[in-house]
Amino acid sequence: MNLKSLTARLVLLAIIAALTLPLASCGGAKNENEILIGEYGSLTGKQATFGKTTHDGVMLAIKQINDAGGLNGKKLKLIFKDNRSDATETKNVVTSLITGDKVVALIGEVASGRSLIGGPIAQKHGIPMISPSSTNPEVTRVGDKIFRVCFIDPDQGYAVAKFASDNLKAKTAAILFDQKEPYSTGLRDNFRDAFKKLGGTITTEQAYSGGDSDYSAVLGSIRDTKPDVVFVPGYYNDVPAIAIQSRKLGLNVPLLGADGWETEDLAGKAEGKLEGCYFSNHYAPADKRPASVKFVDAFKKEYKHEPGALAALGYDATMVLFDAMKRAKSLGGDDLTAAIAATKDFDGVTGTLNFNENRDAVKPMVIIKIEGGKEVYVATIDPPTK
Repeated sequence: MNLKSLTARLVLLAIIAALTLPLASCGGAKNENEILIGEYGSLTGKQATFGKTTHDGVMLAIKQINDAGGLNGKKLKLIFKDNRSDATETKNVVTSLITGDKVVALIGEVASGRSLIGGPIAQKHGIPMISPSSTNPEVTRVGDKIFRVCFIDPDQGYAVAKFASDNLKAKTAAILFDQKEPYSTGLRDNFRDAFKKLGGTITTEQAYSGGDSDYSAVLGSIRDTKPDVVFVPGYYNDVPAIAIQSRKLGLNVPLLGADGWETEDLAGKAEGKLEGCYFSNHYAPADKRPASVKFVDAFKKEYKHEPGALAALGYDATMVLFDAMKRAKSLGGDDLTAAIAATKDFDGVTGTLNFNENRDAVKPMVIIKIEGGKEVYVATIDPPTK
């Protein structure tokens, strides 16, 4: 080989090395001592509080698992991707986690609408997914790879209706729902059906679109029907304005909500106008079960504040996954799915968990009252008997 040919070959090799090394660095060489878990959620966008709170719970679980030695000496590595509360971005990040990062399982999403986007992608690729808190029944009907550690909306709608009827002695109720969110429209249907079966009357159903600023027209229509209570199955970012405007219009009956109300300082954001109102939730920090007390103590030590229900559900979703990983024949999609489905009497922060035939968690719900600017536990409602 002459000097000119040798020089040309060396230059070519240098170019190839320059091109391939950055690619390897960007994609990341697989570390045989790590197990990759994916999480998708909203750290930005209109429901960022949901995503951040859940992520804190997931990260606490990952830390505890790794501090205890991981799985067979391998550490769990969480790869989180922000979908910015956006449908298109959800599709992109879930696809990236599965096909690019090669995660063995997914945790997410909080919002049912986005789980209904991510779930079919996970199912298509044979990757098990556990939603911490998507309550719309359709989420797990996507396929056998999709699970949730929360109750479902038919049970939640029933719980709120039963509390309104039995505890508040309400005979009539109005409904104000977000027409763009499957979570909200589903809960509207569930509450309406349950309340009517319990002997109540729905005076009116009014719709809004998440992010609206003026609710006076629909609230005025509700006020004119004189309901005993108003069910508002919306998300936390809309509820404070609805509460403030309802009181200005003289609509002073209790507002009832669901787990979508969950956020830090809900009462403060509503300027005190949610006093005496109620919402269903997955757990109460005052729960004295050992699993709950241990979690609350660890969370407060790590984050310097009390955890909300979504943090608890993020933690439970991760721990259920890890428990299944320890029992699975392998971390392949089918084996891991079978192990998750076989979960029995899991002692979670949010209650003892079993999956039914639809891969939904069967568990009780709690009712929270806003009193003195704080969230106070008032009741536990068991799911309806089938």
